[in-house]
Amino acid sequence: MKNLVNLLDEEVVNLVREENVEYFAELISRYQDKLLRYSGNILNDDQKAQDAVQESFIKAFINLNSFNVNKKFSSWIYRIVHNETMNLISKYKKQIALDENVDIENGINIEEEMIKKEMIEHTCSCLRQLPNIYAEPLALYYLEDKKYEEISFILRLPIGTIGTRINRAKILMKKICQKIK
Repeated sequence: MKNLVNLLDEEVVNLVREENVEYFAELISRYQDKLLRYSGNILNDDQKAQDAVQESFIKAFINLNSFNVNKKFSSWIYRIVHNETMNLISKYKKQIALDENVDIENGINIEEEMIKKEMIEHTCSCLRQLPNIYAEPLALYYLEDKKYEEISFILRLPIGTIGTRINRAKILMKKICQKIK
């Protein structure tokens, strides 16, 4: 098996299409944790998030020939996971809060870690109170480090709408967090 580590996602897609379907495992290893975190943040249910991500990888593999390698693979796979996650929300017909189980890095200073943990819990508590239309773009922007263009593609909304929702989300987050203090 080739060393795929230094290749771009789009190059790996071409290899999957042309040489060996087993190379798709490289794409799974690159994105699985990120996609689980994204879906889990929306669903607040690890099992459902795993189902959404697994189904997304299956759909991505089946539709890999329709992927345009001139576009970013990451945006494409996030869009598929977003759709699957939204399908699960519709399927269970209930509002699902954001996940507050955020990992924190192991550190030497226990006091700093406790303060960091409290801040994360406070932030997640505030984030859970936002409507999904604001929580999704905010989570993609800050937690997943996505650019407005990618968020626009993932959520299928105009870039201007993404900017507006992120700005409104910040204002709402500030108000919610100030109330909770």
